[in-house]
Amino acid sequence: MASINDIGVAAAINIVTAIAFLLAFAILRIQPVNDRVYFPKWYLKGLRTSSIQTGGFGSKFINLDFRSYVRFLNWMPEALKMPEPELVHHAGLDSVVYLRIYLLGLKIFFPIACVAFTAMVPVNWTNKGLDRLKHTNISYSDIDKLSLSNIPNGSGSRFWVHLCMAYAITFWTCFMLKREYQNIALMRLQFLANDERRPNQFTVLVRNIPTDPHESICELVEHFFKVNHPDHYLTYQAVHDSTKLSELVQKRKQMQNLLDYNINKHMRTQSKRPIIKMGFLGCCGEQVDGIKYYTSMVESLTREISEEKQRLRTGTKSIVPAAFVSFKSRWGAAVCAQTEQSRDPTEWLTEWAAEPRDIYYDNLALPYVDLKIRRIIVAIAYFFLTFFFMIPIAFVQSLANIEGIEKAFPFLKPLIEVKFFKSIIQGFLPGIALKIFLMFLPRILMQMSKFEGFVSTSSLERRAASRFYMFQFINVFLGSIVTGTAFQQLNRFLNQSANDIPKTIGVSIPMKATFFITYIMVDGWAGVAGEILRLKPLIIYHLKNSFLVRTENDREEATDAGTIGFNTGEPQIQLYFLLGLVYAAVSPILLPFIILFFALAYVVYRHQVINVYNQNYESAGKFWPDVHRRVVTALIVSQLLLMGLLSTKQASKSTPFLLVLPVLTIGFHMHCKCRYQPAFVRYSLQEAMIKDTLERTREPNLNLKAFFRNAYAHPEFRVGEDLELEMAVEKPNKTPELVATKRGSWRNTPLPSSKHSCPYSP
Repeated sequence: MASINDIGVAAAINIVTAIAFLLAFAILRIQPVNDRVYFPKWYLKGLRTSSIQTGGFGSKFINLDFRSYVRFLNWMPEALKMPEPELVHHAGLDSVVYLRIYLLGLKIFFPIACVAFTAMVPVNWTNKGLDRLKHTNISYSDIDKLSLSNIPNGSGSRFWVHLCMAYAITFWTCFMLKREYQNIALMRLQFLANDERRPNQFTVLVRNIPTDPHESICELVEHFFKVNHPDHYLTYQAVHDSTKLSELVQKRKQMQNLLDYNINKHMRTQSKRPIIKMGFLGCCGEQVDGIKYYTSMVESLTREISEEKQRLRTGTKSIVPAAFVSFKSRWGAAVCAQTEQSRDPTEWLTEWAAEPRDIYYDNLALPYVDLKIRRIIVAIAYFFLTFFFMIPIAFVQSLANIEGIEKAFPFLKPLIEVKFFKSIIQGFLPGIALKIFLMFLPRILMQMSKFEGFVSTSSLERRAASRFYMFQFINVFLGSIVTGTAFQQLNRFLNQSANDIPKTIGVSIPMKATFFITYIMVDGWAGVAGEILRLKPLIIYHLKNSFLVRTENDREEATDAGTIGFNTGEPQIQLYFLLGLVYAAVSPILLPFIILFFALAYVVYRHQVINVYNQNYESAGKFWPDVHRRVVTALIVSQLLLMGLLSTKQASKSTPFLLVLPVLTIGFHMHCKCRYQPAFVRYSLQEAMIKDTLERTREPNLNLKAFFRNAYAHPEFRVGEDLELEMAVEKPNKTPELVATKRGSWRNTPLPSSKHSCPYSP
């Protein structure tokens, strides 16, 4: 078990590491050679084309302006200077809402910490409960005397302080959650109202389109929506299985890059044509002219791509039973996306289409009927992953509780007799070991989400985040408590009756705060400082720039801006919310470490959002209901655990008053869900009509069909084509026509329409 000395050693190591990372970043960021690593967002936006240079050859690599070294810490105030409305315009609402999670943590925990250290810590410290348990072989350290464990069983008057603290925590947290939910809902509505015209505002994704012996999927889609949405349907985009086309496009991209490299090489040495060898890795074999060879390869692949596109356009075998259907107005799209389309609830399933850049095209080709089977498979795999991950969790806890193992197994004592070595093991290694074990988990969970069949990157990340949060709750939180308590009080477990085990756990749970403190310092302090240093992207960029970069296009691809990583970052933040709320009324010594994490992370990630991260999509803060629900879940868990702890402390008079808190919290959550969540899952017809009316007034002759052209085409279909969505002028068609169909029962449906062919209009 970590003592005050162990915590001090761990704090010193992590503080020194964090400061070293921050200082290294402050120096590296002002070097011109690293400009694309630390400011990639400005390059992607086209607002930055070259790094700062002060003259001379050396200035291309090293900053020779010594005045900038005096101001090397100015990145901190600069990160906080940009106002929120400007930040929304610069980085998007998703990034701003994500940053507000850190602010929410500060708003919740700073006042709670002030009250806890004023009222509750003195009550815990002035008791002698742990001193009376020395004869029972319970392992503890001096820092545990600040926790609930130090209050003796049956001290009824003392537990009223913890009861009042639980009420204060609940009401304050709910107040802040409600205010934040309301503010973000208003921000989302305002963002959508002021947002520029986007294809997803008019488009619905239709899945599980039924087959018909008389009509192709293209004809069926057009006929269905002309019949059922005659006044608002505009056009559709069929979905193709473009696997082969993707392979050809990627190969052509490689050949084009090699061609550019050889042309640039020839321009530098015009007296000599570039020669390449056709053998293994270009080391042996026949010698040919590099420019001619790669030119012929590019031309050949271009022809193959054109032929494959034509095959996909005219063929029907590659079309999957899904389509993007666009409407003449947002109002029409809202009606379609939010209503039942067929008497059979399993057919013609509609949902709002995500942004074109947000679509995960690989999953659009999956048969809809397979999705439930896939989700069952993933659920089973997730269960076993969670179950077997208890093994590394137990290993981590064995590092954190050496004293308990020493008492039960004295023969291990000589290995850990050195005091400093023992402090390192207990105060630093458990946190870093847990961090390492969790490193590869997000990728596994993301692959599971992809296998489940979600069709947008945002939904993939939200699903992976949900699973990661549950994993953190079960393994990192509950698993660490259970296995840690077992190792901590191993000798007592082996020599007591089963009836006394709950009491032992009740004493031990508050004392697990020391382990979580070590983890917060590793992950929340050094980890956040390491995020801004970007050591991995820095090394990879310079390796690529030295050995692989041949053209300017290569250099752009070597620049990895990255994203916020909602699927990894948000569950980690939620773990801190959980720890803070659980231990606020049990062992408040944890709170200063959490507050420091939220403050440091807010500054760091605000800088990253402004200068580094380039989001792949914009969902207008659609993930906030998940954030709210998880904080509420953490609050309920904290209430239930406190209730259980007080029951083991024989606080029979005060414990029943805690029963009302989970009920009130659940009622609060239901109120917020009914009041604010609709703004995140539906789009009101009123808002849609207002935006449509304003748009028609400003641009009465807008040609939306030209705007939708290629919007939802597979990215490989757009290669080499003009993708500028020009706003052409179109004369309204006032001549009603019959809806053409190949089925006799529908052949005379009197609705305005014009029949066109099935091709996938790229």
